[in-house]
Amino acid sequence: MTVRTRLMILTVLGLVVTMTVWGWVQIRALDQILVEQQGKRLSSVAETVSTYYTHFPTGQGLSTLDTTLKEQIQTDVRLARIDIFTVVNYDIDYIEYIAGASRVRYEWPESLVSSVAASRKPQYVRLKMEDGPAVGLLYPVTSEKSLNTQFVVGVIIFSRANAEILSRAQRLLVISTAWLLVIILLVLAASYRWLIARPLSVIIRTIDAFQTGQYVKRIPIVRRDEWGHLAEHFNSMADEIEQVLMRNQELTRSLEDRVREATRKAVELQKQVNQLQQLTAMGYLTATLAHDLGTPLHSIAGLASLLLEKGNWPPDVARKLELIVQQTQRLNTVIQNVRRATRPPEAHFETVTVQGLLNETLSLVEPLMRKAGIELQVDFDESLPGIHADRYRVQTALFNLIQNALEAMPAGGRITVSTAAAPDRGEVSISVADTGKGIPPELMERICEPFFSTHQEEGMRGLGLAIVQDIVKMHGGRMEIQSAPGEGTKVVLCFPAAAETAQDKPSFARP
Repeated sequence: MTVRTRLMILTVLGLVVTMTVWGWVQIRALDQILVEQQGKRLSSVAETVSTYYTHFPTGQGLSTLDTTLKEQIQTDVRLARIDIFTVVNYDIDYIEYIAGASRVRYEWPESLVSSVAASRKPQYVRLKMEDGPAVGLLYPVTSEKSLNTQFVVGVIIFSRANAEILSRAQRLLVISTAWLLVIILLVLAASYRWLIARPLSVIIRTIDAFQTGQYVKRIPIVRRDEWGHLAEHFNSMADEIEQVLMRNQELTRSLEDRVREATRKAVELQKQVNQLQQLTAMGYLTATLAHDLGTPLHSIAGLASLLLEKGNWPPDVARKLELIVQQTQRLNTVIQNVRRATRPPEAHFETVTVQGLLNETLSLVEPLMRKAGIELQVDFDESLPGIHADRYRVQTALFNLIQNALEAMPAGGRITVSTAAAPDRGEVSISVADTGKGIPPELMERICEPFFSTHQEEGMRGLGLAIVQDIVKMHGGRMEIQSAPGEGTKVVLCFPAAAETAQDKPSFARP
């Protein structure tokens, strides 16, 4: 059911009730007016009869009064009955009929006549007779001769005209009410669009446009009524929503910029760490090759030189010995060039915070941990002093330790990264512990050897702990390894604490 239908129903009900009550009041008022008009006539007749009877109470006067009353009844068709009673107050009321005339059969109740005589006030009575409705009046008259004797004049007059007037008034009221309802409904129907439908449709269209993302839409304020107040409140709410959305967009753009910048830094850091790790591994490889190849090459070159020094060689033999010496020197130069090409860059030491190092490093390995189903637990000491270190080399060391821990837990587990300070030794320690299978005691002495690995896969393995150890030594620190079969492994890196703590300590976001 629409609002328009409800409004029409409520309007009709309200008008019906109002017009019904109003009509009832008007009919009652009209009836009262008609009764009052008839009452005046009844009072006039009663006063005339009582005056005549008072002045001519004799038998001849009563006979003349009785004749006059009958003629009056016959002449005035509206008169139904005129009676005169005498009421004497002794121990009991005594009521005597004196004279009268009537065209209807009716007897006044003695109790009513007695009460009127006792109160000495006129009383109107509505009567229903066989000939139609009527109105009666009992009019008391006090006797001048005796205070105990009182006369009561009863007059009854037909009120059929009143009934016809009331009936016509009721019909007219019903017709006028119906036409009034029709006119009001037509006016409501015609004014509904202008008062309700049009402004409501504007509000609905604006709200629909606002919901589709057109946040600049506003309801035009053309009135200062309830619709205008509603439009003002909606526009105020829309302004606030638009401001909130603009702030959210700015915040989103700022967050996107920060995420892109953090991603760029993480990618750059990952590249630098990978490059440093690869260069370190290649450095170990070329150093080993230089050692393993340099010794026989030097031996070959020395022997060839000794042979050349003895002399007396045929020209072709001497030439071949010279070629041997030249090629061994060339190979040695190539090896030295490879070592220089794969040498890691010079260390850049600065005062850094352990918190910042962990924050950057853990953000790199977080995706790997989630993919492997590894839980990360971080125990960080807020009061740690800074360390004087090469940021990328320390991150490389931490990355290698976490990578080893991940490989030790193929079925999942937990990695705990914790920090501590040893003020008595002036050290700051970073430990990485896993819940893997641990290291057997017979292998503990060899795990830091380059190219030593328990994995059988091909590739350059066995350099992780060796690189970590060299990085820690480069910083003047030390590395401790604690492990037992079935209990996991814990690697502790100890670095000398810096003399001054870095001022800017970034917040540590734990993955």
